[in-house]
Amino acid sequence: MKTNKKTTSNCNPFDFLTEEIIFTILDYLNDDPFSKKSLSLTCKALYSIESHHRKTLKPLRAELLSRTLHSCFNLVEIDLSNGVELNDLAAAAIAEAKNLEKLWLSRCKLITDMGIGCVAVGCRKLRLICLKWCLKVSDLGLQLLALKCKEIRSLDLSYLQITEKCLPSILQLQHLEDLVLEGCLGIDDDALSTLQQSCKSLKTLNMSNCHNHSHVGLSSLIKGAENLRELTLAYGPAITEDLAKCLHTFSGLRLVKFDGCLVKCSGVRAIGRWPRSLKELSFSKCSGVEDDSLSFLVQAHKELTKLDITCCRKITYDSVDSITSSCRSLTSVGMESCSLVPKEAFILFGQRCELIEELDVTDTKIDDEGLKSISRCSKLSSLKLGICLNITDDGLKHIGSSCSKLKELDLYRSLGITDEGIAAVTFGCPELEIINIAYNDKITDSSLISLSRCSRLRVLEIRGCPHVSSKGLSSIAVGCRQLAVLDIKKCFNINDNAMLQLAQFSQNLKQINLSYCSVTDVGLLALTSMNRLQNITVLHLRGLTPNGLAAALLTCRGITKVKLHASFKPLLPKSLLDYIEAHGCVFHWRDKAFQVEMDPKGWKLHFGKSPEAP
Repeated sequence: MKTNKKTTSNCNPFDFLTEEIIFTILDYLNDDPFSKKSLSLTCKALYSIESHHRKTLKPLRAELLSRTLHSCFNLVEIDLSNGVELNDLAAAAIAEAKNLEKLWLSRCKLITDMGIGCVAVGCRKLRLICLKWCLKVSDLGLQLLALKCKEIRSLDLSYLQITEKCLPSILQLQHLEDLVLEGCLGIDDDALSTLQQSCKSLKTLNMSNCHNHSHVGLSSLIKGAENLRELTLAYGPAITEDLAKCLHTFSGLRLVKFDGCLVKCSGVRAIGRWPRSLKELSFSKCSGVEDDSLSFLVQAHKELTKLDITCCRKITYDSVDSITSSCRSLTSVGMESCSLVPKEAFILFGQRCELIEELDVTDTKIDDEGLKSISRCSKLSSLKLGICLNITDDGLKHIGSSCSKLKELDLYRSLGITDEGIAAVTFGCPELEIINIAYNDKITDSSLISLSRCSRLRVLEIRGCPHVSSKGLSSIAVGCRQLAVLDIKKCFNINDNAMLQLAQFSQNLKQINLSYCSVTDVGLLALTSMNRLQNITVLHLRGLTPNGLAAALLTCRGITKVKLHASFKPLLPKSLLDYIEAHGCVFHWRDKAFQVEMDPKGWKLHFGKSPEAP
């Protein structure tokens, strides 16, 4: 009996659970990858079960792909984006995932039609595939894909060197809903005019950066697409009356993006005569948008929920008055650098559009009264106030006291903000995930200590804040365990002490900029022990030596991008650089001179400010 008791006490309790029960436990851990990984490492049996159960894969090391695919045979999603070293052999390995439904191969520039053919034959259940920047994939590969993978719903062919030859096969996909042809310069009016097929299932079409077509070719492509809901023509042909008329018949159209296009007033007015109101409209960085035509349009499209008029520099108070009067259901507004809009206009958003959740008023004349009004928008989750020189802590306090759902706040170069304003926001907005307080010289460690209360913080940008130190950043490391992106460039008082704290507590960190900090070899080596670190920028670290850098590069196995000063290149062994690059890392060498100034004058000139002004 004693022997039996001892044997029972040494048993792994998981041995008494069936695979189905363990699968259920793993499902509950989907939102906590670290806990799932810890569980799988408990014993070989659990590791094997977790591998069989795994549905998604995003490997950091390409050399482990084949082995991983062999053990994870129930994969449904694989993301190999930026796998610049992956070739047709990798594609052949992917083809073994027979249940695969979603595949991302963005920037896999070595994969050819042969590799895509292997995927097409092996992965018949594919519903989504992204081939963006797969420059060796041609019409032939896409024809094979369309022939074998009849279930495809979403297809991204951005920047592929394809022609009209593959389009008939693609348009015959009966379930195709989302088609991205961004930057496909081989598709022009002549090619599109020959199309006989139509894709009735198509709901979303993106033809951004396609300069060789007009409304004539567009009409041929979307002919018969009676279910078309979203259309993106950014940085493409001019928005003329003819183009607007060719879209007039698509009564189901709900989202249109014309970003970066030349806009004719007659075209805007023609959009205003469409039979049904749009839900989302973007004229971001469009030249030609004026008060009269925009006011006419919004009066017809009163159901707009999202409107982006970023850098529409000709609009004034009149446009904002019309927008807020007509579109009371707005949830998202972008109007960065609308320089002619006076401060009084921003008050109208709080008075008339209280459903706003996202507001971008970067580089505008908004002041504290405007923020006080906007604080009525209790659902506000994203607020961008970069380079807003008329706001102070008083305005920010209104946001902190009334907008408890705020998740993103941008205060880049908003020089009237101090620790007091940051404290008000962190106290009233505990769900904050992203904050940018770069180049605010009144920010100190007190702000970082306040921010450490925001346990969900993922992105922190404090570059150019000379009064923050390792003390404040250490508080962030301890309190914000979900931190993934950190920019501390030109924070001269941050040193190795903070790096040691980050290495211990911030295991989710993926990207960091250490340029100009007081970090040495010791701090960098501590950081590179973090498994998830992928992107690091280290320019002008005076305490960094070639030997320390070499050791760090060898230690950080998951690194995919490193930005370094060009002076280090001849000091590192070529064999070392080749080895690191072979493992999927891309080096960016910069030859920038050391900048003594905390705030270079170039940005002032960019925003039309006098460099001599105080």
